[in-house]
Amino acid sequence: MYRTVTGVVLLAAGVLTAPVATAQENYTPELLHAVQRDLGLDAQQARARLRNDAKAADVAQRARTAAGDSYGGAWIQAGKLVVGITDTSKADVVRSQGAEVAVVRHAHSRLKAAKQQLDGTKAPASVAGWRVDERSNSVVVEVSRGARDAEEFIAAARRLSPSVTVEEVGEAPRLLHDVRGGDAIYNGGSPCSVGFSVEGGFVTAGHCGDKGDSVKGFNQVPMGSYAGSSFPTNDYAWVKTTADWTAKPWVNRQNGTNITVKGSTEVAVGAAVCRSGRTTGWHCGTVLAKDQTVNYGGGEGQVTGLTKSDACAESGDSGGSWVGGEGFTQAQGVLSGGSGTCRGGAATSFFQPLQEILSAYGLTLLVSK
Repeated sequence: MYRTVTGVVLLAAGVLTAPVATAQENYTPELLHAVQRDLGLDAQQARARLRNDAKAADVAQRARTAAGDSYGGAWIQAGKLVVGITDTSKADVVRSQGAEVAVVRHAHSRLKAAKQQLDGTKAPASVAGWRVDERSNSVVVEVSRGARDAEEFIAAARRLSPSVTVEEVGEAPRLLHDVRGGDAIYNGGSPCSVGFSVEGGFVTAGHCGDKGDSVKGFNQVPMGSYAGSSFPTNDYAWVKTTADWTAKPWVNRQNGTNITVKGSTEVAVGAAVCRSGRTTGWHCGTVLAKDQTVNYGGGEGQVTGLTKSDACAESGDSGGSWVGGEGFTQAQGVLSGGSGTCRGGAATSFFQPLQEILSAYGLTLLVSK
C-alpha cells in the first residue's frame, strides 16, 4: 500500500488583503451554469468563487516574486491563497502581498527539476503519471491501485529526490475522443462515416457493417461495435461506443467548424439540405423526393423509404450526416448511396431518414439547445 505524506506548516496571515485591481466581471451564462453544476454552487457562490480565483492568481504572481529562491509553490485552501516558502525570513514580505504562508521543505525549483528527471525515465504501465504537487510539497508518482510492478520505478524515483511520494489511483488515464457526424469510421472493409451521435454511440448506414463488427474511429482507435444493423430493405445501423469516446451533438463541416445539432425536424421536398462525409466533405443540394425505393446494382438489393437529393456523394461518405432547416441544425438522416461524383456532372444521392433509425432501436438523438 502506498500513501502520500504531507508536511507543511501554516503561519498566520490575512486573506488576500493586498490591493488588487478588480477585473470587470464578464461571466457568460454558460460559464456560470457549468461552475454551479460541476462545483455544487449556487449563482452567488459561483460568482464569488470566480472573483476570488482571479484575485488569487494576481496575488500569487507577486508573492512568487517576493519569495524568490525560497518559493515552494502556491495553492488555494479554504478560499485563501497559501504560498510555500523554505526560508522563514521571507514570510513577512510574502504575507504583505496578501497571501498566507506555509513553511515547506522543498523549493519549487527543486521539485520541478526532480519531475523533469523523471520525464526522461520509461515507466511501467502500472505507473499512471507523475506531477509536482504544491499542496504536499512533493513530486507525486501515481500508481494504479493494487499494482506491484512499480517498485523498481518508485525506488529509482526516490533516489533522484527525497521529495518523491506515491499515490494510488483507481483508474489509469486514457485518451478520450469525440464522436462527430461526418468523421470517418473503419471496420475492416471500406471506410464509412459517422451519421449522428445518440445516447451511447452513433448511427450510420447499415451496409457499413454487421451487428457485432468492431469499429475504429477516424484516428484508427477502437471505438466500439455495431449493436444493430439492417440492410437491405433498410439501410441503417447504430454503433455502441466505449467509454473512451464521448458522443457530441456535432456535424463536421470539414472546414474546422462544426454544425451543432438542435433537433430532428424533417424538411419538406424542395428544401435545401447539406451532408458531411469522410471522402468528399461538405456538400449541399435539394430534397427531390421522399419514400423512394432504390434498387442497388450488383445484387446488393432494394432499400425502401429513402429520401432523394441532388447533392453529390462518393464511396466512403456512406453513413454520413444530412442536415437541414434553420442554420442546418436539424438532423435529417444518414447517407445510403447514389450515383455520379463530386467532380462534375449530374449526381444523385439517397439518405435513410433519421426518425426511422431512432424508432427501430429506441435511440435518443443528442442535441444542444
